[in-house]
Amino acid sequence: MIHRIFIPVIIITLALNVLCVAKAEHIHGIHCSHGASVWSSIDSPSQRYAPDRAVDIQHFELDVTPDFKNRRVLGKATFTFQPILRPLKELRLDAHDLDIQKVISSFDITAWQNTDRALIVTFKKPIDFKTKATLTVTYEAEPKKGLYFRTPEMGYDPGDTHIWTQGESIEARHWFPCFDAPNEFFTSTMTCRVPADMTVLSNGRKTSDTIDEKTKLRVVKWSQEKPHVNYLITLVAGYFKRLEEKHGELSMSFWTAPSDFANAANSFRYTKECMEYFEKEIGVPYPWAKYDQVTVQDFHWGGMENTSISTLNASTLFSIETENIRSSQGLMAHELAHQWFGDLVTCKDWSHLWLNEGFASYYTHLFARHKDGINEFRYGLYRDLKRLGNHSGEKTAMVNRNYKIPQEMFRKYGFLSYTKGSWILHMLRSQLGPDLFRKCVKTYLNRHKHGNVVTEDLRSIIEEYSGRSFDRFFDQYVFHAHHPELKISYAWDEKAKLAKLSVQQTQKIDDNVLLFHVALPVRFKTGGKSFDQILPITKISEDFYLPLPKAPEIIRIDPDLTLLAKISFTPPTEQIHAQLSDDTDALGREQAVELLEKRKDKTTIEKLKQVLQNDSFYGVRIAASKALRKIASDAAYETLSQSTEQPNAKVRSQVVSDIASQPKPNALKQLKRILSTEKNPSIRARAINGLAGYDDKHSNKLLHQALGQASFRNQIADAAIIALRKQDKPSNIAKIQTIIEEQGNKFTTNGYANAIRAIGFLGRNQKQKNNLREFLISYIHNPKRRVALAAIESLGQLGDPRVIATLEKFSHNAKGDPFRKAAEQAIEKIRSTRKPADDYKNLRKEVTHLKQSNSKLSKELNTLKKRFDTVLDKKP
Repeated sequence: MIHRIFIPVIIITLALNVLCVAKAEHIHGIHCSHGASVWSSIDSPSQRYAPDRAVDIQHFELDVTPDFKNRRVLGKATFTFQPILRPLKELRLDAHDLDIQKVISSFDITAWQNTDRALIVTFKKPIDFKTKATLTVTYEAEPKKGLYFRTPEMGYDPGDTHIWTQGESIEARHWFPCFDAPNEFFTSTMTCRVPADMTVLSNGRKTSDTIDEKTKLRVVKWSQEKPHVNYLITLVAGYFKRLEEKHGELSMSFWTAPSDFANAANSFRYTKECMEYFEKEIGVPYPWAKYDQVTVQDFHWGGMENTSISTLNASTLFSIETENIRSSQGLMAHELAHQWFGDLVTCKDWSHLWLNEGFASYYTHLFARHKDGINEFRYGLYRDLKRLGNHSGEKTAMVNRNYKIPQEMFRKYGFLSYTKGSWILHMLRSQLGPDLFRKCVKTYLNRHKHGNVVTEDLRSIIEEYSGRSFDRFFDQYVFHAHHPELKISYAWDEKAKLAKLSVQQTQKIDDNVLLFHVALPVRFKTGGKSFDQILPITKISEDFYLPLPKAPEIIRIDPDLTLLAKISFTPPTEQIHAQLSDDTDALGREQAVELLEKRKDKTTIEKLKQVLQNDSFYGVRIAASKALRKIASDAAYETLSQSTEQPNAKVRSQVVSDIASQPKPNALKQLKRILSTEKNPSIRARAINGLAGYDDKHSNKLLHQALGQASFRNQIADAAIIALRKQDKPSNIAKIQTIIEEQGNKFTTNGYANAIRAIGFLGRNQKQKNNLREFLISYIHNPKRRVALAAIESLGQLGDPRVIATLEKFSHNAKGDPFRKAAEQAIEKIRSTRKPADDYKNLRKEVTHLKQSNSKLSKELNTLKKRFDTVLDKKP
C-alpha cells in the first residue's frame, strides 16, 4: 500500500508548494497583511491567537427574511465602525459561502470581492483614524452552519416549524458577514420577517412588532443595547408557546415548540430560584434586559448562552413519570451562569475558554449546594474529579493554544475547559474562603464588564485582594498540564503514638507536567474527635509523622474535597468499615464503598447490602449497587435482586441496570418481574435493554411489545431497538424496518438514526444484501443530517462493496464536510473487511489508474514550473 500512494503524494505536495509560493508572491504585492495571514497558518498551524482588529465595530444591524420552504435566508447587514490605529484602506469580514449582492458604504468604495470565505472591501480613499463610517451588505445564503431550519420538508411536525441559530464558536459567518472572533464588542439590533403567526426571539429587548401591509409578514425588531461579542447573537423564529414569570421587574420566559409545551414547566421550575441565588452569590445584578430560555429541536449542543436568551436542546424536556432521573436543573443553571461568565465578560480568545466554561460549570455546582445541600455539591465535584482522573497521561495545559480549530477546545479539550476549570475555581474558593472569593469575582466582573478577559486578569485580582502570590498555583495547574497523582500509605507507631503517612507523587514529570507543590488536608478521627492536619507536599516522596492520642479509627485524605489530585489510599479494613458507618460523611462512605468493590468476602457483601438498602444519601446507594455489580458473585447478585424497592428512582434505575447486565440464571426472571410492576419509563428502558441477552419466547414477545409501546420521546422503543441489535439476529431487521416505516414520526432524530444503524449492523452477515443496500441508500440524502449520516455509516457497516461507487460521490464534497468524512470512513470499513483475493482482482486497475494520475500530475508540475520561472524572469 505504501508504494502505491508514495509517488503521487510527493508530486501533489511539490505542486502545491509551487502554487503557494506563486500565490503568496501575488498576494504580498496587493496587501501585505493578507499575505502574512496565509503564511502564518502554514508556519505555525497549531498556535492560535486573537486576530488583529483594524476597526472598532460600534454597532451592528441585521435584517433577515428566512425562506422556510427553500431553507435560505435573505439578509442586510449594516456595520457602524471606525478605524482604530491608522487610516483604513481595506476592510475584511468573515463571510462563508454567502451570495453577496450589494455592498455600499458612507465612504466611496473602489471595489469589493467575495472569496467565499471573506468579504474584502477596498475604499477609494483611506478612512481616517477614528472617523465613524458605515458599511451595508445585502446578501443571500443557504447556510450549511450557523442557521438551521426545522421544517415539514425535513420531516418535522408542521406545527413545530422553526429556525434556530448558533454562533459559538465560529458559525455566525455562515449566515451573515461579521468579525467572527470573541475580541470585538458592539451593540446590535436584529430585525426578522416571518409569517404573521410566528414568534421571533432574539437578544435584548423587543422594540417593535408589526405586520408589513405589503408582504403580510410579521416584522419583529430586537435591540441589544449593551456591548457583546459576535458569537452571542441569536435568532429563533417559528411556532412557539410560552411560560413566563417575574424576578422583580425582570421578565423570564420559557419557550417550546407547541408539541413539547405540556412538559415545559418541569424544566422551567427552578429558573427563578437560580436567578435569585446567582445575583446574591455573584454580587453583580443580572446584566441584561430579560432572560428567555427557548428549546429547539435537534440542537447540536445541550444549550447556548446567547445574551439574554439561552437556546436549549429540546432533549432536556422530561415527563414527571421519570421522577428524579431526568432534570434540567444543571443545564439551566449552567447557561444562566454564562450570562455573567462568558457574556458580561468574555474570554479574549479560545485558549482562555475555561474563563467562560469553568465558571459556568462551577456555579452550577454552587447552585446545587444552595438548593440540594453539601452532599449533592460534593457528589457532583467528586464525579468530576474521577473524570479528570481518567486522563492520567494528559499533557495539555488548560490554557492551550495548540488547537487546530476552536471546536477542539469544547470537544477534544472540553474536560479541561469545563471540568478542570470548575475545579480550579473550587480550589481557589476553598483557599480564599467564600467571602473573599465572592469579592474577587465581583471585582473581576465589574472591572472587565462588556470586555475581554484572560487568565491573568483573574489571578491579578485574587493577588490584589488576598496579598498572596498565586503564581505557582496558576503555573502548575493552569499553564502546565495535569494534576498531582498521590500514592499514600499509612502506618501506626503505638509506642510513639505517631501516625506515619508516606506520600509519593506518581505523575510523570516533564516539561508539560510539573512536580506539584500543594497543601494536602488530612483528618484523623478517633474517640469521637477529629484532628485536622495540612501536609505540605513539595517532593516526589515524603514521610510525615503526626502525633495522636491513640490509633485513628478513620483516616480521611482531603475530607472536604478541596484539592484537585488523584489520590490512591487504602487504609486497613477496620478503618474502611468505620468510614462506611460514619453518618456525618457521605463522601467518605462513598469512597469506602469504592474501596470494597474488589473484595468478595461475605462481610463485604453484607455491609454493601446495608448501605444499598439503608444509606441516607442516594449517591452512596448508587455506589453500593455498582460495587456489587463489579463483585459479580452469586451473593452479590442476590443482594441486588433483593434491593429493587428503592424510594429514589436514580438508585432504582442503577440497581435494575446492574441486574440487567449480569449473566445470572435468575436475572431474566427478575427483569420480567420488574417490567410487570415498574411504571417509570426510564427504568423500564433499562430492563428492556437487559432482555438482549436472552432468546426465549417470552423475552422476544416483551421486546416486540416494547417496540410499539408509547412513551415520552419514544424511549421504550429506542431501548427495544438497542436490545434487538444486541441480539444480533438477522430476523430482527424486519421488525425494526417495520416500526420505523409505520411509526417513524414518533422517534426522535437520534432514535431514528440509531434504528438505521441497527439495520446496517444486523445485515452485515447477510448473503443477500440487495434490499438492505437499497433501503439504506434511500436515506443518505435524508434532509435530517443525523439520519443521512447514520445511513452512510450503516452502509459501511453493511459491508456491501457494490455501494462503494455511491459513497465515492461524496468524495467531491469540500474537505472537512461531514458527509465526505462519513463516506470515506464507510468505504474504508468496507474495504477492510474484503478478502485478499478481492483486492488482487482490482490491483491492476488501481496501478493503471495511478500511473495515469502520475503522468497527468507530472505534466501539470512542468507547466507550473514554467509559469513560476516566467514570474521570476519578470521580476525587476
